[in-house]
Amino acid sequence: MKSAENHDILIIGGGIGGLTMALSLHSDGIPCRVFEAASAFRPLGVGINMMPHAIRVLSSLGLEENLKRFGVEAKEFAYFNRHGQKIFTEPCGRFAGYEYSHFSIHRGDLHQVLHQAVLERLGPDAVMLGHRCVGVDQNAGGVTVRFEGAAAQDGRIALAFDGFHSVVREQFYPDEGPPRFGGINMWRGVTRRKPFLTGASVTRVGTVQVGKMVIYPIRQFEDGTQLINWNTEQPRDDHKPNDWATPGRIEDFIEPFANWNFDWLDMPGLIADAEFILEYPMVDRDPVGRWVFDRVALMGDAAHPMYPRGGNGGAQAILDAECLTRLLGENEDPVAALRAFEAERLDIINRIVLTNREQPPDYIIETVENLTGGAPFDRIEDVIDRAELAAISDRYKDIARYSKEATGGR
Repeated sequence: MKSAENHDILIIGGGIGGLTMALSLHSDGIPCRVFEAASAFRPLGVGINMMPHAIRVLSSLGLEENLKRFGVEAKEFAYFNRHGQKIFTEPCGRFAGYEYSHFSIHRGDLHQVLHQAVLERLGPDAVMLGHRCVGVDQNAGGVTVRFEGAAAQDGRIALAFDGFHSVVREQFYPDEGPPRFGGINMWRGVTRRKPFLTGASVTRVGTVQVGKMVIYPIRQFEDGTQLINWNTEQPRDDHKPNDWATPGRIEDFIEPFANWNFDWLDMPGLIADAEFILEYPMVDRDPVGRWVFDRVALMGDAAHPMYPRGGNGGAQAILDAECLTRLLGENEDPVAALRAFEAERLDIINRIVLTNREQPPDYIIETVENLTGGAPFDRIEDVIDRAELAAISDRYKDIARYSKEATGGR
């Protein structure tokens, strides 16, 4: 194996998971370097929810103040039916007694916070841009990562944070085929406007079958306005390739929301005033039984791509990084640490992947929709007991491992 340089740990991919991995390893004094396919850093995407389990890790890395500066600290989860009637609300993050906050933030802002921290702490050469991985090789002594148009790199182990379309995953699962499409398409956008509800509400309205919206603020401006992230899910028979940058058209999804002008939010106006709209199919992959191949490990979306629901895609990549860093500190042999990582995380995450398909947090609204036949109600208490709704919410928190008991709370 000949290459230009040798590093202890090679991180393939400079997204949320890869950058968190670098910061986590650095905090434990473990040398590493990140290799990113993109030729320049660009803050892309729309909103993302960082729940207390993810914020616990990012706070331990000294990033909480920067997250506060960019994002909005969420106060509550709010659930409404298609008629705009409140079904259920509950506090979240510190407002629910957690030790850590829940931040709603622009994905580009989160990425920028992580990227800047890596450059400041690990040095300007810690992230090598323009390094598109084309494959990995290994033997008993180490691993080599090969790149398109750049020198190969040697290390002790390689961590593939190279995303949904992972080249490394394809190398080890060559017959996996295309992503699994769940028959649901998403459109996402951001709109600048005055705050709604508490000004810090993560709000879900309606159901996939009749029209569903998820809405929450991700930036606060000095003039009192906010940048509101919104997305809709609707059934579809076909879909475009899963690329987060695919432009979307209002006429393709607006029909269910044309009359959703509630006293707390004008939904057609929110959509019409969007700065941009993106289209994305609801896709994931079936869980696999192996992420670790001797000195190479699939991590984050490369290991467990899931529906973007419940704030768990980016969060689980962050938790992957924390877990593996701890195990590398406990094991002199990095290969043994990788095996321990797989044993600890695989079953937990595979369960989240399957739960995100069938019973995500907005299952609360589906339950009420089924009980009422989609009709308005006079009092939610006449339809279902609040304790039953809380139990649905708590069940998802337990599966996703962000209950107060799992995360730390008062």
